[in-house]
Amino acid sequence: MKNGNKETVVFGGGCFWCTEAVFKMLKGVTSVLPGYSGGTKTNPTYEEVSSGQTGHTECIKIEFDPTEIKYTELLTVFFGSHDPTTLNRQGSDIGTQYRSAIFYTTLEQREAAIKFIKELNDENKKGKPIVTEVLPLDKFYVAENYHKDYYERNNETSYCEIVINPKLEKVQKRFSELLKSNKIYE
Repeated sequence: MKNGNKETVVFGGGCFWCTEAVFKMLKGVTSVLPGYSGGTKTNPTYEEVSSGQTGHTECIKIEFDPTEIKYTELLTVFFGSHDPTTLNRQGSDIGTQYRSAIFYTTLEQREAAIKFIKELNDENKKGKPIVTEVLPLDKFYVAENYHKDYYERNNETSYCEIVINPKLEKVQKRFSELLKSNKIYE
């Protein structure tokens, strides 16, 4: 979806606390909201999505300025910050709600994502194939307030220290040219 100099895309790459923290670090990203998409339940709750019965995935809605960060750069960080070859799992998070998915809002995003995945698979002929779904965004349901800015509010918890911090450090090292600053969070 384009709105002036802003575009929207939704990514599912495991726990939305992690993906929210990663994409909030990037220049040109103006908004990141955790939520649910890809399922059949209207207005799902976290508990319902966690049950694996709604068809929804935990995901983030990203609003970005394509004059500051290209969609392909967002794809690079997305595929570089989670395992897109593992079906319905990221680390110890298991279930369809943790699947790898791109919910596009324009046909250009769809084509770019399909091309990107093909190139990754072509480069890695002996490895496991990418299982990321590429689907049109139908509905996005914003997660409950306690999920928003989770890392910023809870960065001293064991989950953040054990799971999110290493992911953020990896992103900082691999994609330093795309960061708003050199610090994980200011």
